[in-house]
Amino acid sequence: MNQTAIRTFSLKTLCALGLALLLSLALAAPVLAVEDAPETGAVQTEEDNTIGLKAIAAGIAVGIAAAGGAVGMGLATAKSAESIARQPEAEGKVRTTLMLGLVFIETAIIYALLVVILIIFVL
Repeated sequence: MNQTAIRTFSLKTLCALGLALLLSLALAAPVLAVEDAPETGAVQTEEDNTIGLKAIAAGIAVGIAAAGGAVGMGLATAKSAESIARQPEAEGKVRTTLMLGLVFIETAIIYALLVVILIIFVL
């Protein structure tokens, strides 16, 4: 594949994923707007709406953090393998730097998870 085809493929994939996210959010919105059920007589409170919105926000936040971390880890691993292939004598330094970078990426993902847990249980 040439470089233009790769960019086009990446742009098409990104557009398809964005459209899928938009569609899933559009289809989830009517669920939160449900009125009270006639057979039970239960009335939906404002707290019920916020719980649903918190769940959607938590899912999106963790999804973005995990996807961003996965892309970052993949790129870092690919570039480190490429640099080791170019200069095998620098393998130790490259590997140490790679592990440190992966730890920082994983820490950012764990922080996102902690923020989501705070959103769910505290707010």
